[in-house]
Amino acid sequence: MEPELSDDAGHGDFARALRLGWGASFGLGLITLILGVILAFRPTQSLVAIAVLLGVVMIISGIYHIARALDGREHERVWRGIAGVLFILAGLVLLRHLHLSVALIGLFIGFTWIIQGVSALMETFAGGRGREERGWSVFFGIISLIAGIVVVSAPITTVGVLTVFLGAWFIVLGALEMIGSIVTRRAVKRQAAEESVDGPRIPGQRTGASSGQDVIRQETASQGTADDSRSASRNVQG
Repeated sequence: MEPELSDDAGHGDFARALRLGWGASFGLGLITLILGVILAFRPTQSLVAIAVLLGVVMIISGIYHIARALDGREHERVWRGIAGVLFILAGLVLLRHLHLSVALIGLFIGFTWIIQGVSALMETFAGGRGREERGWSVFFGIISLIAGIVVVSAPITTVGVLTVFLGAWFIVLGALEMIGSIVTRRAVKRQAAEESVDGPRIPGQRTGASSGQDVIRQETASQGTADDSRSASRNVQG
């Protein structure tokens, strides 16, 4: 009986986890959806916010390096102090000229795609791959290389377009997450309704129909025994 009790307890814990999990999943999907709408319909403002965050992060990093320089070893103080000052100056410049931050983001993405494309082409020409895999690697390398060159040539414009696509992708992900959480909630409600109708099952307990049949059988058996005892007593008296 103990294993059955543990199974029922585990089943209840799983149901409670589903009830709590669908709400968290729905909230995460809603946040992703809202973020996607902001990125898709307000790409310029989104990039400005990202640029401001980048400048603030660099300033905080510079302050951290200066604090480490004051508490660090003697031969490390100079380099950490210089690095902290440079980080702070770069953060102030990025906050003062936000278009530079947007351009840096675009350049970073573009150079990353260029390096990725060149690496894919070099691995392809190095050999050791099948024909189909080689063709796909060449196609991927060329597309990545071209996309990186386009982004590097016009970083601000292309980053705005990429932000719109990223927002659309977030919208799709958020909607799918919300739909999945709603489906999970319906399943949990259906399971709870079934448990409320059937009642909690105790290990070793039979259903109502089988219990009723057992009672009828017991009454019939007891009545038959009583009749047999009466007939036997009559025979003895006779």
